[in-house]
Amino acid sequence: MEKHHYNVDIEWREDRKGIMCSPELAGGNDESSNCIEIATPPEFPKGMPNIWSPEHLFTAAVSSCLMTTFLAIAENSKLEFSGFSCKSKGVLERVDGKYLMTEVILEPTVTIKDEKDRDRAERVVQKSEAACLISNSIKSTITMEISIKVES
Repeated sequence: MEKHHYNVDIEWREDRKGIMCSPELAGGNDESSNCIEIATPPEFPKGMPNIWSPEHLFTAAVSSCLMTTFLAIAENSKLEFSGFSCKSKGVLERVDGKYLMTEVILEPTVTIKDEKDRDRAERVVQKSEAACLISNSIKSTITMEISIKVES
């Protein structure tokens, strides 16, 4: 596979807040449709609540990669499922004087149509985490608590 590039442009706006955009994600006539506001989280001095932070984006990258990898592996495995969701929690700690995202806890839930697919669905989720390019690119510990539900 050849190299791929993903472009993100950041611009400071005020205080501890800026805007993040990707020229590859421009949609429609609204130039800002490809942008999200970002800020220092409120746990830090002058941090701002209710705005996406790098810590949220880091956690979201791991969680969303699990989902997209799951979708590909489930399709290739012909796993019949009717739902996928994932709660995730990133853990920020100070280690040896540096702030690190030490762990990402993933709580994926897969809804299957038939009980006979339970073990296979769990294996597909485990394979998805092992194959996730974001999880494989970071040094944080990835912990998963998988839940498989049968459609009622």
